[in-house]
Amino acid sequence: MPTNVIMPQMGESIFEGTVTKWLKKPGDQVQRDEPLFEISTDKVDAEIPSPAAGKLTNVLVTEGQTVQINTVVAVLDGDGSVPAAAAPAVPATAPAAPAAPAAKETPKAAPAAAEPEPQPEAVAEGDGELRSSPLVRKMAKEKNIDLALVPGTGAGGRISKQDLLDFIASGGKGAKPARAAAPAAPAPPAPKPVPAEPTFAAPPAATAPAAKPASASAPSPAPAAPPMVFSGATRVEPMTGMRATISKRMVESKHTSAHVTTVFQVDMTRVARLREKQKDEFQRQYGLKLTYTPFLVRAAVEALRAYPVINASIDGTNVVYKRDLNIGIAVSLDWGLIVPVVMHCEEKNFLGLVRSITDLAERARNKKLSPDELQNGTFTVTNPGNIGGLFATPIINQPQVAIMGVGKIHKAPLVVSQDGADAIAIRTIVYLTLSFDHRLIDGAVADEFMAFVKNRLENWEEPLG
Repeated sequence: MPTNVIMPQMGESIFEGTVTKWLKKPGDQVQRDEPLFEISTDKVDAEIPSPAAGKLTNVLVTEGQTVQINTVVAVLDGDGSVPAAAAPAVPATAPAAPAAPAAKETPKAAPAAAEPEPQPEAVAEGDGELRSSPLVRKMAKEKNIDLALVPGTGAGGRISKQDLLDFIASGGKGAKPARAAAPAAPAPPAPKPVPAEPTFAAPPAATAPAAKPASASAPSPAPAAPPMVFSGATRVEPMTGMRATISKRMVESKHTSAHVTTVFQVDMTRVARLREKQKDEFQRQYGLKLTYTPFLVRAAVEALRAYPVINASIDGTNVVYKRDLNIGIAVSLDWGLIVPVVMHCEEKNFLGLVRSITDLAERARNKKLSPDELQNGTFTVTNPGNIGGLFATPIINQPQVAIMGVGKIHKAPLVVSQDGADAIAIRTIVYLTLSFDHRLIDGAVADEFMAFVKNRLENWEEPLG
């Protein structure tokens, strides 16, 4: 009996996903819950397990194709045929292909006498809205955009988040004309072949540009340039889904917030000595690696309590103050950057923070995060100094109003006061930056916040257990 493998829904507001890699090929035997393929959505990358044991007989969606949720992407066992009622939906846009006209949905199993009618380009949902997700409607409302003008590339004309972002980026170009009676739908064109992902030498995890909850004390080797093969003077390849999403969000953030950055030098000698003294016992007792990240996050949490405006967001002309302190920790991956969120940091002690940060970072690298673990952050910490940068000016993670960047933690000569006299000593220092939204946060408040963080780290007193 054939078993259909479908594109799962990875979150309430996610209605499509891109197959980025097949971990098995047709003819392979697969065990139930064994990783079968990888997908990418606008929120998370994940491995999808097999729904049953058997032989993979047919792959219906190729790598790089984007399809709606509940689309049949493969078949296990049997002769590879797909039951008529579960026929795969027409794939959405593939990365290298231009947007295709919205395909008309075929009604699911209907009585033999019933003639399926073509659906109009945009289908109204029960509340009278055009077919779209709650997230898309919320974004459109915030941006004052009429969804009737946005071309939908999903099944039945569904407007995806990507459609709305493309519409915003184009300045409203490509808007749909006033709708009239829709003509009968032409047969959907065969999807264009998607260029295979180039094979590069996998870089070490430490070569990505943003934060990892790992020790910054050991120098990282210089990253080797991946091999690049050219057939002419240039090389063109489509962005991955994650890279395209990062690109749009960074541009959107720069267009939204009035970015300003302040830089503080922090003497980390006290923390460095405490960490060096206790890291072996900490790992023996708790089975956890003691890095600098939880010290930095803990200091930021205390500062956010003292300066709640840094933990707020802007809604029109209103300031929305957040009770919960949900800290996003930027994690670099070989294929991009994601920001899992440690929820309710105000309720955790130092050990609790270490456990949460370690767990999220490990599952992020193993593609085991759920979309919910990437949402509702109120402040972000990122570590561009992980491979040697002294400091950086990170872009704010919307709708937050500030992000703290951590530079390279290193030893350097520093002027210190000893018995009332100046002296030069070797100290462990770091440059911390705060990029903040000047629409809400004044420079004095940002500097006071960072001075609080600096004081907390330079005079650390909290026990680690």
